[in-house]
Amino acid sequence: MTAQAGRSKEFASLIVWLGLTFAAAAVGAIASAGAGDFYERLQRPAWAPPAALFGPVWSVLYLLMGIAAWQVWRVRRQRPVGPALALFVAQLAANALWTWLFFAWRRGGLAFAEVAVLWLLIGATAFAFWRIRPLAGALLLPYWAWVTFATALTWSTWQLNPQVLR
Repeated sequence: MTAQAGRSKEFASLIVWLGLTFAAAAVGAIASAGAGDFYERLQRPAWAPPAALFGPVWSVLYLLMGIAAWQVWRVRRQRPVGPALALFVAQLAANALWTWLFFAWRRGGLAFAEVAVLWLLIGATAFAFWRIRPLAGALLLPYWAWVTFATALTWSTWQLNPQVLR
């Protein structure tokens, strides 16, 4: 294989991992189509960010997640990466599910329980990625930090809105 063909194949695999990651984002986005208005009507803790902040933050985080998975995928011939990538896909599914639970179905308690599971899945994925390729694990740390914040925000918002978020 020529160097050019190798670079093309590497780029194509990056696009696949980014595509998978942003597909999960799109599944969540469907559930959050009216989330901005709903979020603004909720009672929120004083430290809650404005709705306009979520889109840019999540866009950067999804980009980092896709690059992290691609970094792990790239070493598949030298190391077993299947379990780590399976964790990655599981946390992607959990990520998309949270939006449905909170915004579409308005199930605050389930959304809180689910975001706690998501937090654990991200931690396990970051650890697994770190063992394979430290850069890949490090790329997930901002995501894990944001979901730590999101877990506290989910709890607080649920507690402040029991009539809306069952």
